[in-house]
Amino acid sequence: MSTVPARPASCHTRADTPCVRIVPAMASVPPPEPDEPSAQAVITWYDAHARDLPWRRPGTTPWEVLVSEVMSQQTPVARVVPAWQEWMRRWPGPAELAQAPTAEVLRVWGRLGYPRRALRLIECARSVVEQHGGVLPDDLDALLALPGVGEYTAGAVLAFAHGRRALVLDTNVRRVLARAVAGQALPAPSLNRAERERALDLLPDDDSTAAHWSVAVMELGALVCTAREPDCDACPWRSDCAWLAAGRPADVHAGRRRSQAWHGTDRQARGLVMDRLRRQHAEASAGREVARGLGRGELLAAAAGVSLARGQHPDPAQPERVLASLLADGLIATHDDGATYRLP
Repeated sequence: MSTVPARPASCHTRADTPCVRIVPAMASVPPPEPDEPSAQAVITWYDAHARDLPWRRPGTTPWEVLVSEVMSQQTPVARVVPAWQEWMRRWPGPAELAQAPTAEVLRVWGRLGYPRRALRLIECARSVVEQHGGVLPDDLDALLALPGVGEYTAGAVLAFAHGRRALVLDTNVRRVLARAVAGQALPAPSLNRAERERALDLLPDDDSTAAHWSVAVMELGALVCTAREPDCDACPWRSDCAWLAAGRPADVHAGRRRSQAWHGTDRQARGLVMDRLRRQHAEASAGREVARGLGRGELLAAAAGVSLARGQHPDPAQPERVLASLLADGLIATHDDGATYRLP
């Protein structure tokens, strides 16, 4: 005779109904959010891993810091270091740069790119000499009033040269904070109010720690929290990083970003023309001669070579457009109605 297993006492059903155990639903508990990144953690990391860059050494003047920051914008540090050292050897302060020949300044600027920055530095030096007695001001508003000095550069001078609490938001800092605090792969294409407020909230209150923190976060972004291949295992904030905790989600702003092409562009053609004129100026200077300039045809051919070198169909308007833009920007000059050009 078969036996029927007894029903559990907690199962209340009719005799002909299978027993279904009712299990109370458990509330969904989200994983705990990471803590706010620790300022001391990144400062300690920086003290152990910081690069020995010449403008970080004791005795560097505020003007030298400003020049290093202008040169480092959109330019790899490895290319900046030798150019900065040569620049400081020739023009250690605003007074020396204010009197320097523009052509020589552009020659020494070399292949740092965006040579209009060199012209802005000359203008900045002249303003410092004329309006501040040759001493770079240490006031935010006065710095922002100088030619070529924006919010980032002014903040960098205050933080890195004077040890002040100042907002310093370059590409590296923005990327680190976007990941560690906002949980985003990359920051929005343009700096916004929310980013500024977030960065200010994280900035330590006292001047010395804030300045230390600013350079530390910047270095973390340059060496570890890089754009394409971040080394999360080496990051001092990995246990508190919102982006890592979320599984490193993709860039939500990817569709809004514009890639900066180089090959075949007017930027590349401008660089070839400037490089040819810099070499001609250097050769003339070595022979203690006055640079007489290069013929229009030679420079147009240099600009046209951008497309030809890549096997592209040449843009017939590009060479003329490039010369006209360089002339308008004050990067080249002509004294014979465009027959020849030289550095100004």
